[in-house]
Amino acid sequence: MKISFFEFCRPSAASIAGVLFLTAASVLTSGSRPVQAQDAVFAQAIPVQAATAEGSAVPDAPKPQAQTEAQGQTIGQGQATPQGGAVPQGQTQGAGQTPAPTQPTTQQGQTQSSQQDDRHPQTNRILDIIPNFRAVTTDEKLPPMSVRDKFMGATEDSFDYSAIFIPLILAGYSDETKATPEFGDGWPAYARYFWHTAVDQTSENYWVEFIVPSITHEDTRYYTLGRGGFLKRAGYALSRAVVTRNDAGKDVFNFSEVVGAGAASGVSSIYYPTRERSLGNTGLEWGLDVAIDSMSFVVKEFWPDVNHALFHKGQSQGSH
Repeated sequence: MKISFFEFCRPSAASIAGVLFLTAASVLTSGSRPVQAQDAVFAQAIPVQAATAEGSAVPDAPKPQAQTEAQGQTIGQGQATPQGGAVPQGQTQGAGQTPAPTQPTTQQGQTQSSQQDDRHPQTNRILDIIPNFRAVTTDEKLPPMSVRDKFMGATEDSFDYSAIFIPLILAGYSDETKATPEFGDGWPAYARYFWHTAVDQTSENYWVEFIVPSITHEDTRYYTLGRGGFLKRAGYALSRAVVTRNDAGKDVFNFSEVVGAGAASGVSSIYYPTRERSLGNTGLEWGLDVAIDSMSFVVKEFWPDVNHALFHKGQSQGSH
């Protein structure tokens, strides 16, 4: 039977049905996705591949993590992390906060440190001989003096081994000028001048450093100024004869010096010859005691500078 070419290529109804049946069975048994879903995935892959080829950023690609977060941290939104991208373990930072940089030192701390370096300390003795127990170094803070402290201070100043030098000098001056003619001449006169001067000094120490300040609650220590020019510091030292601190640390009138020195001068008239027991001589002795103490304050004020300049000593030996 002769069959033409068109008749050979024309599918029959049965062959078409068979092909459709096999295609449906293949889809159902293989579990593959529908053709439309595969086409959608394929369509999305095309722009990704194109973008990768051009070197641009891939849409919806995960961004690389620029900073490392330690375990147990919480970084808030908009927060700046410390340098290096790492936050210490267990630290929590709030949203929008930026840690402030830590400054190693402040200007105030540097100023205080400079002042402390510039100050020179007081020593217990001047030239390792003269008592300087009651001098306080600049800016040094000490607790209030008790009554016992005031008594011990007066005792140290009165019976220190160096306490003999001032009576020796004053006795020689008084003997040379015949301050008390009743004492006579020669070594017996010098001995009388010496013990009278020694008793005057001891009495004045106890009245000024112990008796009166214990009643008025005044601090008998000398607080060094240590700053400013010579005139400022000298004026401050001289003013301490009439201005002092009380036990609360406030500036008050110096009853200890003014009243104490006057009381000591009045008591001294008891053991001097009758001719010397006058109001004029008592006032002269009073003024001399205050003047000597004022000059001692000037010496205490500048002694740390002299000590540092001449001997280069910078270690404090404490204050009483």
